[in-house]
Parts: sequence; C-alpha cells; structure tokens
Amino acid sequence: MAKSTLKNRIRVFRAEHQMSQEDLANAIGVSRKTISTIEVGRFTPSTIIALQIARHFNVPVEEIFSLGDET
Repeated sequence: MAKSTLKNRIRVFRAEHQMSQEDLANAIGVSRKTISTIEVGRFTPSTIIALQIARHFNVPVEEIFSLGDET
C-alpha cells in the first residue's frame, strides 16, 4: 500500500493575498513556526488548523490541502 503524504498550497494562497507566514499565523492563532513547518511538510496540521487556514482564505480545505501518494 502506498504511503500518503499531505501536500499543501499555503505558500500560494499567502502570495495571492500578500501575507507573510507571521500574518497568517496571527490570523489563525498559531506560531509562525507552525505555518512554516506545515508549508514545508515537516508537520501535519490538526484538522482544526487545516480548517482555520481554509476558512481564513474562504476556500474549501481541499483547495489548500491534498493527499499525495508515495510508492
């Protein structure tokens, strides 16, 4: 069975909204380091954090996060 990894488009959404990691972190109540580690894939966000990010950008969570299968 393939191992799934979580891919995200946070950096793309931040760029489109001209936001820094710090801006997004402050908007959803987490640290800048949390946003950074989620963006680079070192940390898998909780469902709550993923939904807060999606809500902040007013998009479905699937527009920001997706599963990428590794073989």
